[in-house]
Parts: sequence; structure tokens; C-alpha cells
Amino acid sequence: MTVSRPFHLMAKPIGPLCNLRCEYCFYLSKEELFSKERRSDFVMKDEVLEAFIQQYIQAQPEGTQEVIFAWQGGEPALLPTSFYEQAVELQKRYARPGMRVRNAFQTNGTLITPERARWFAQNDFLLGVSVDGPEELHNRFRHDADGEGSFSSVMRGVEALVEAQCEFNTLTVVQSDNALHPQKVYDFLKSIGSRFMQFIPIVEREHRKPGERVTKADQQAWKSLLSHTGVSERTVSPQAWGYFMTGVFDSWVRHDIGEVFVSHFDMFFGLHQGYPASFCVHSETCGNAMAIEHSGDVYSCDHYVFPSHHLGNLMDQPLEDLVMSKKQVNFGLAKRDDLPQECQNCSYLFLCRGGCPKNRLLVGDGGALNWLCEGYKSIYAHTSPIFQAMGAAHRARRHASEFRSFFRIPQGSEVGRNDPCPCLSGKKFKNCHGALR
Repeated sequence: MTVSRPFHLMAKPIGPLCNLRCEYCFYLSKEELFSKERRSDFVMKDEVLEAFIQQYIQAQPEGTQEVIFAWQGGEPALLPTSFYEQAVELQKRYARPGMRVRNAFQTNGTLITPERARWFAQNDFLLGVSVDGPEELHNRFRHDADGEGSFSSVMRGVEALVEAQCEFNTLTVVQSDNALHPQKVYDFLKSIGSRFMQFIPIVEREHRKPGERVTKADQQAWKSLLSHTGVSERTVSPQAWGYFMTGVFDSWVRHDIGEVFVSHFDMFFGLHQGYPASFCVHSETCGNAMAIEHSGDVYSCDHYVFPSHHLGNLMDQPLEDLVMSKKQVNFGLAKRDDLPQECQNCSYLFLCRGGCPKNRLLVGDGGALNWLCEGYKSIYAHTSPIFQAMGAAHRARRHASEFRSFFRIPQGSEVGRNDPCPCLSGKKFKNCHGALR
């Protein structure tokens, strides 16, 4: 039996176990969900691994050409290479004729040896390496079990991947510290060979019960880049999130279109052209990306691994029944149905869709607003005219980097003659698009 829509499962084959103690990690505490006497009990058993691979492939809709297995944690590299060798063999056994099976492996990089890097390369694994910028920014919150910074160990892992010519991208958590240094972070990621970048904003409630909203008074936090009323000190403020992403965008536009790929920018470009969002945060509904723990337990989302969002265990119930359960369907629809009036009236709704429900902490009219709302608005205001021009270039069969020939000043914009041109050419407005007026 197959499901009626594509879906994705993020696998946690070692559960929440990790060799690092990153301060903002939301998953380390999940160890409390499972009554385990030994750490070895967190390893996904052979029978669970086979059931997961078989059911995940077989439950995909008819006609599915490609299936991606995403291995995460915790730290999945705590498991030996033999575990993933077994997984690859099972994938070959259960893949449909003509189906391509791919593997994505999210790691902190510290356990990647030259030998493992070569194995990943030989088996076509795409590795995602978590790195928050150069050493002083990365080590701010990413520590090992002894409280020491993990940067040097991560860089050894990256060097092994580069040497093995293993495809990798980078995942950078944007927090209160590195958010103020977009250029430094972006330049560093390029310097280590990253050409595919993902940026994830950290938002953490502080001393609040699940579901409790930040009050109207707390929302004055938006007035400062560094204010964190109602959230943790690690949380990126809305303004800092906007500052970081627009800073990265400006550098990308000037130097790297077509050479460096930033997941947010690829998606925003697509949304402006009428394509669906490429990841759930900005989709109208969610619920198509679930998490499976080492035990075979399936949860609504890896950010919702709580008893309240437990769907069942694939050793007891067919995976397709869990995916299509009323509980999971309602979970996904709530992203759209619980939007406050402010979101429904917003001109940027088609880009944002309210963001991730876990970040909806602010009191709104008829629902909860996303903590990062004002930051997203500043990103959209800054980038939309350029993405629209890129779309026009694309339709004219021109490269996206030629967008300035199609750029239009947004209606109602007030740009001084000596201001920098908003097309980011680096010229004064009067010597660029202002001369066309």
C-alpha cells in the first residue's frame, strides 16, 4: 500500500545521543523520553532498520523516481560504517525498478575520518556539516562534552571530505552572536569549500510552558537587535535575523549568483515564480516531514518529538497508516488554519506562510505570530525586487546574474540620488537606475 502524497522521514538511528553538547541543541534532552539502561540501547536494531527501509520505500506514491534517506541525530556518525553499509544493501534490495535511492547525512563533522569520508564519497552520500562560522563564532555555543570548542575537530572532518571529494553542504545555526556578522560567516563558509548553504534561525522559549505565548510587553524586544525578552540569550532577534540574511544576500548577489546556492534564496526565487516551497517552514501546510526514532517510533516532526505528537511505531502499525493518520493530517493543516489575521492580510503571505509553528510565540489576532515575523518582512522587502528581476531575466532566457537589465524600482520607494542603488550594483542611484528615470 502507498500513500497519496510524497512524504519524508528523518531517521534518528542513534536517537538523541551525541558527542557534543551544543548549548542550543533541542534534541539532547530527548534522551529522557526513552527508558534506557545503557547508551548502546539507543542503536537502531537490525529488524527496525530493515522495516524502516522497506516500508519507507514501499509507502511512497506510485511513480516516485527518487527516495532520499536522511540520517540525523544526535550524531549519526557515532554508529560504525558497517551500520550504513547494511542500510545501503537493504536499500538496493527494496528499491523499485528504476528508482534512485540517495542518502543525506547530517553531522557535526567531528567524527569524520579520511576513511569514512572516502566511504561516503564512494557510496554517493551527501553530507551536511554543522558549522556556525569561523572559530570564535562557531565555538560560542558548539562545545564538546568537556566544554571545549569543537571548531578544530569540525575542520579536520571538513578537510577529510574535501580530500575525498565527498559532496557536502553546510548547515549554519543563526544565533544571537553570529547573526551580527553575516559577511564574516558567509566568506568563511565559502573559504572551506561550501557551495550549498542552509541557515537555520535559533528560537528558544525561556522559562515558559509549551505553547505559552510571549506577551505584548515582551514584543518590545523587537526594538533592539540584542533584546531577548521572553526567549533565551541564544535566540536570534527578528531584526538580527533580517540583518544577517540581507547581509548574506547582498554579498551573494554581487559575487556568487550561479556559483553558491543558499537554500532560502533558491526557494524565494521559486516562490516568486509560482513554484511551491522547497521546505516545510514556508509551505502552506506541513506534516509531510516526520521523524523516526531508533526504536521505530514515528513523530509528527523532529521539532515535535513529544509524547503528544507520537504517531505510533512502524513495528506495530504500517508506516503508511501513520503518515495518513487523522492526527498527522490535522497537525499539518493546523499550520494554515491557525494563522492569525495579521498573517492572512500580509502581502508576504505567499512567501512566509506563517513560518514554522514552533516559532509562533507572539500574541496575534486570532492566532500566534512568528517570533521572526519582522525579520522576515525586512528580508522580503529587501530581496523581492531582485528576485522579480531575476524571474524576468529567466523568462527572457538570460542568466539570473543579468537581472539588473530587468530591475525596476519598487513603486513608492524613496531613493536619494546619492544613495546606493537598490539593485546592489554598488553605484550611486543617480549613476545607475536613477539615470533611467
